[in-house]
Amino acid sequence: MKNKKFFSENLRKWNILYNTRQMPWKGERDPYRIWISEIILQQTRVQQGLEYYNRFVKKWPDVKSLASAEEQDVYKMWEGLGYYSRCRHLIATANYIAKESGGKFPNKYDEILLLKGIGHYTAAAIASFAFQQPYAVVDGNVFRVLSRFFGIDVPVDSTAGKKQFTALANELLDKKNPGIYNQSIMDFGAVVCKPALPLCSECVLNKKCMALKTHRVAALPVKGKNIQTRNRFFNYLIIEHNKKFYVNKRSGNDIWRNLYEFILIETDGPMTVKKFLQSKAVISIIGTGSMVKKVSGVRRQKLTHQTISGKFFHIQLKGVTPFLKRFKKVSPKELGALPFPKFVTSYLPD
Repeated sequence: MKNKKFFSENLRKWNILYNTRQMPWKGERDPYRIWISEIILQQTRVQQGLEYYNRFVKKWPDVKSLASAEEQDVYKMWEGLGYYSRCRHLIATANYIAKESGGKFPNKYDEILLLKGIGHYTAAAIASFAFQQPYAVVDGNVFRVLSRFFGIDVPVDSTAGKKQFTALANELLDKKNPGIYNQSIMDFGAVVCKPALPLCSECVLNKKCMALKTHRVAALPVKGKNIQTRNRFFNYLIIEHNKKFYVNKRSGNDIWRNLYEFILIETDGPMTVKKFLQSKAVISIIGTGSMVKKVSGVRRQKLTHQTISGKFFHIQLKGVTPFLKRFKKVSPKELGALPFPKFVTSYLPD
């Protein structure tokens, strides 16, 4: 593959002369802080993740403090970021490090890779940034830069593609300064070789960029997999009794595990308000004679593999049914301290 030397030399020059991208974790050597930033930035825009990162490291500045935190508090801090398995793995890994190594973060790539919620990309980021170990990071920015410059049309989400791009990234890596190199190629993909409207005319690599030469900038990188989306309809009963509300903590392997919600009845789709409230499922929960204070319109949230639609039914309960005894009863103040999925919190202010 041609032009590897040109690529590396000009990327290094760009980083020295033109890279002004600022983030609080750039140049960070603390593996804990690097870990927190990388987990937050998975599936999250930098602008949104920045505020969460700052709050996280201020409240829990090291592994031991995070491990000793109440699980509910950590989920509440994470509220709104989505992809809550990240938070679950964060808690599990903090507890593991605190218990198994006295709070000392592993300092070898292979050991870091064994931690829950950490894949090859995150392990490479921590190993190279914190410990200057020669492992290349391969994220969306890196895929895009390499695919366009070298004209690689192998799907980046295929096994063959991941293998090819990882091998190329490691070959190009500056082994003496792996952390600086990794950060520079990610920054370059974020501010120059952008997904849309890349700055090709001012790019230091444009003389030998294969995508630019062959007019394939918009076509690269290639993705091969189509995500199958599942549609679901959630009916939430916001049941109030004696100025308290009934809530449930989600469990199992479904979405929003360990977050709280109001009492949920999932249906195949929307029903008329009358038909829904007269259904056996609803009557078994609220009994008869309860007052419906308000019914929301249909609300939607798109997740990676699912689209959630649903309604909220505000109900003033007349009397407690046996069914409700299995749920937690909380005050409005307690309600505000519980972590809820965005689908619920985006409605609550109404």
